[in-house]
Amino acid sequence: MKILFGGGLSFDTSSIELREQVAFRSEEYPQALSMMKAMMQLEEAVLLSTCNRVEFFAVSKDPDQASKSWSEFLKVYHKKQLPFELYSHFYKGKNCIEHLFELASGLKSMVVGETEILGQLKEAYLIAKEQGMAGKYLNKLFQSGFAAAKAVRSATWITRGSISVSAVAVDLAEKLFGRLSGCSIMIVGAGAVSEATAKALQKKGGNIILVANRTFEKALSISQEIKAEAIPWSEFPNRISRVDILISSTAAPHYVITREKLAPLMGMRGGRPLFLIDLAVPRDIDPAVQDLDGVYCYNIDDLQSIADQNLKDRLAEVDKCKNLIAPHIERYYQWMIGSLNATESGFIRNFRIA
Repeated sequence: MKILFGGGLSFDTSSIELREQVAFRSEEYPQALSMMKAMMQLEEAVLLSTCNRVEFFAVSKDPDQASKSWSEFLKVYHKKQLPFELYSHFYKGKNCIEHLFELASGLKSMVVGETEILGQLKEAYLIAKEQGMAGKYLNKLFQSGFAAAKAVRSATWITRGSISVSAVAVDLAEKLFGRLSGCSIMIVGAGAVSEATAKALQKKGGNIILVANRTFEKALSISQEIKAEAIPWSEFPNRISRVDILISSTAAPHYVITREKLAPLMGMRGGRPLFLIDLAVPRDIDPAVQDLDGVYCYNIDDLQSIADQNLKDRLAEVDKCKNLIAPHIERYYQWMIGSLNATESGFIRNFRIA
């Protein structure tokens, strides 16, 4: 009898050191699927490889043997003699359906509710379909899973609210300025988080125009990468009046922006608000600047607190998401039972999926 099953390595069962040994590029999927089919005796298969998991979904008449062959396939394809079987998990029948539908909905992601996994699943499915490896059962399975994910995301808050510091900063900037197109940004210091935050703002239309660092060569290096102007450290206070958003992340043991320094500059801004993002510890920006009209200052704890609350809000939606997914699982399960019984009625009269 044909059995739906799947499994593999994921972030919650294996280390990144192990997963990176068996990662597949999408262009490798066709060759890998062909080898999987032969080694694991599969009738249908979809292979998925992301930074958090290397998994498969398949149909086979002997899923137990195919599961044992999974580790051997990884060893042969990647030429790595590692005990992948010890860190692989497997799902059969209804459990496999549930796993895929929750995965597509972002419930099994390291960052709960993230949407990138849905695009990765769609790409994996389309490649398998092009290779003739997604047939009757996997076609229906994946289409049903995508429909379940769409229902979850349109009826719950599972994807709402940013849960990284840089994304929260972008959200706050958009609330303050509306569209970020045309907003000018200055980076003070050269921390990785500040650079990531600036680039996240840039993706939304913000324009990074100035970079200041105590080591001018470092400022020059960053500015060349993002096509901004590098300025000497001594000049950055006077340039604040030109920008809408300032991201600060220096290693200074004291405030580099104080209320006293900022107050006269605010009068030169024509009433435009100033969004200050302080990512440094110790803080770069005197919290007293909040007393100035038009100044909005958030430090790393403020941003992380918002991100943490957003994550709690997402996790609170998980049960609601699972309730929405349940009828999708049941519909596919009943369709598969009926289809298998119709196809193999003589042999499968007493068929039950695990």
